Amino acid sequence: MPVLGFGVYQIPADRTEQAVTDALAAGYRLLDTAAAYGNEEAVGHAIKNSGIDRRDLFITTKLWVQDSPAQDNTRRALDTSLAKLGLDHVDLYLMHQPYGDVYGQWRAMETAQREGLTRAIGVANFHPDRLLDLILNNETAPQVNQIETHPFYQRDADHALMREHRVQHQAWGGFAEGRNDLFVHPVLAAIGVAHGKSVAQVVLRWLIQRDIVTIPKSVDPGRMAQNIDVFDFELTDGQMKQIATLDTGRTLFFDHHAGVRSPVTLTGDRTYRLG
Repeated sequence: MPVLGFGVYQIPADRTEQAVTDALAAGYRLLDTAAAYGNEEAVGHAIKNSGIDRRDLFITTKLWVQDSPAQDNTRRALDTSLAKLGLDHVDLYLMHQPYGDVYGQWRAMETAQREGLTRAIGVANFHPDRLLDLILNNETAPQVNQIETHPFYQRDADHALMREHRVQHQAWGGFAEGRNDLFVHPVLAAIGVAHGKSVAQVVLRWLIQRDIVTIPKSVDPGRMAQNIDVFDFELTDGQMKQIATLDTGRTLFFDHHAGVRSPVTLTGDRTYRLG
């Protein structure tokens, strides 16, 4: 799984094929989409027309919340995603939300992995208690948890739990969609000047140095090229500590733990309570 990939969230379907084509030309090999994004088919067209060997690509899509019987509906959802992508398997299939019949959906995903329809399975937007519950009560532990992670919501407690249980932390919203003036933030901007890099490059490098996979999105080929150009510098320990001070411990988007759009502080200790 590449540490840096390309996400297509909020890219309209009629612009996705070109965006993915440009991303592949820039060197991206991890592509992240979802049934809920409505652009799987466009991603599939770009893959087919790229001429890139399928073995060199890492394709992720996601399962939306399924009604009962969740196991049957999950399999149908995966079959639909594969048909739209034009693939016989994906490399990673994620449960998009921690809602509905989570166990039924997960059992169907385990079966799909055994049958070779996906190489790996994981979850998205699972807080520590939900993630640990899934780990302890199922045959297969999630291999990835994709969660909101950026300088203003750094998810240290989540990260510690994932490292402990060998779950790969993957970030969505790494740029916080520009909120809190991220792209002109004085701390991030000063670090960028020190390395001759943009704020976006600093943020991506910060995520990579925390061993967090990230999937920035852009429809601009120039920004795509800039975003992938982050392997020729390294943040110092002091700069990493500076960025650590920006953490508010609060979501800027949606609290998947409570299921409401409300900022909630996640404690940074190592105690995890099931519930």
